[in-house]
Amino acid sequence: MNAQLVILPPLPAALQSPVWAAPHRPARRRFIGHFPIRAEALARFNRLLARLQHFPLDRDQLATASRELAGRSPGNPCPASIAQRLRLAGAVERMLHDATWQPASEAIAPARVVVDYVRGAHELIPEQAPRVNHLDDAILLDAAWPKLAGEVDSYLDYCRLRKIEARLRGCAVGDFSFSRKDWEQARCAEAGLLAHCRRVGASSYLPEPGPACFRVY
Repeated sequence: MNAQLVILPPLPAALQSPVWAAPHRPARRRFIGHFPIRAEALARFNRLLARLQHFPLDRDQLATASRELAGRSPGNPCPASIAQRLRLAGAVERMLHDATWQPASEAIAPARVVVDYVRGAHELIPEQAPRVNHLDDAILLDAAWPKLAGEVDSYLDYCRLRKIEARLRGCAVGDFSFSRKDWEQARCAEAGLLAHCRRVGASSYLPEPGPACFRVY
């Protein structure tokens, strides 16, 4: 999986712009299904969004987005747009807690915001809300993703090369030291090998044709 190449299914359009950028607003909804959106929970959530340099959301935006998501693929318990973001949030958590990886300093704070919220108990959308109970997790992941995408992509590639190294050594992943510097060296070696294979593939084993020979009889 290459995180930077992932094309995420978009979240509902109601979430894509701040309130003041949408002059024609629908009815002011305050419920997700039968569950009210609590003002204090939304204020706390918006403070997290502000830490990620994302605009605040209001209750109507969340209710409208939830309504749209609930109408998509009714037989699927979790919309694809949310499920894929939850998988990425899992990768962020693994990256943050992997003792053998040294995350870039600028990625640590947004990664912690995402992980602490996803694993925490202060939920904006109740767990009991069918099909949209992880929409708030998905929104927060989206807000943090510009600061995390490159680092998560690097970490996933690190995991891939660490597994290859373990197979070459004939041991488990945790049985040897494999640091970020080791990954960078392995990545350079792999890139060199691929470049060599491309050069060989484009070349011929036959000798280069010499100049034409003219015989005069």
